[in-house]
Amino acid sequence: MLKTALKPRWIAGLVFALLLSGVFVLLSQWQLSRSAQHEPPAPSSIEEVKPLVDVLKPGQFFPGSVSDQMVTATGAYDPGKQVLVEGRLYNNQKGFWIVSAFAVNDAPTLNGVAASPQTWIPVARGWVADADQAGPPPSGTITLTGRLIPSEAPVPNVDAGPGRASAVSAAELINLWEVSSYPGFVAATSEVSDGVAIPLGDDVKALNIPPQPPAEQINWLNLFYAVEWVVFAGFSIFIWWRLVKDDYRRDLEEDEDDEYGDDHEAEPAKPVDAQETTTPEPEQKVQQ
Repeated sequence: MLKTALKPRWIAGLVFALLLSGVFVLLSQWQLSRSAQHEPPAPSSIEEVKPLVDVLKPGQFFPGSVSDQMVTATGAYDPGKQVLVEGRLYNNQKGFWIVSAFAVNDAPTLNGVAASPQTWIPVARGWVADADQAGPPPSGTITLTGRLIPSEAPVPNVDAGPGRASAVSAAELINLWEVSSYPGFVAATSEVSDGVAIPLGDDVKALNIPPQPPAEQINWLNLFYAVEWVVFAGFSIFIWWRLVKDDYRRDLEEDEDDEYGDDHEAEPAKPVDAQETTTPEPEQKVQQ
């Protein structure tokens, strides 16, 4: 069969099949990239600073539509309600987030036995490399601006220790601070008091967390097309192989026919002797 496949026409056919399958593979890769490609996002207003009390309500689930929204709020910090969250990176260096409780003015209050008369929200104020570098939050009335982020999940079976928290988790901090809280936290970008920006300090680094990319969603139709193009690529090679195999079988049949004709060639007819074919005359009996 190799001899048949090495015929010029089948070598040319193989080159064509390989080129065609290569095109199909490229189309498959394109469809695969489209299956996980995000559609152009709709114009978003998350960078537009909005009042926190208008964006999110306490006591409700955190809606994804307000995630990463830039918000502003006026209120005051409680210096007795501050924790450090370890294991946070800044320029690839591990350190701590300073997270303080912020009482939001004009925020809706919650009802219930454990509800506090004031509604609070955790605020990640900055990053420090060492726990001793974290100072108390500023006092007085503060106008806070930052990015609204969903609450993190607490790390199970971990005791962070006094003045520490395993994560910026509203559920964990509510029990620690014994206050009513929003279901999220704010990564602060600025703090202003009486119109004057409050500096963080030499050892405290601003977070400046960018909006998170949207979660990838798979387009199953494009994924199906990607698989389909791969099948087409394999089918083009199969068609070439099938044609070569059929040609090989035809060659075998022709060789068998030629061999059969040489071994069983009919012998030429012998000429018939005229004497042998002459009918003998009947003997005449002599009458006595």
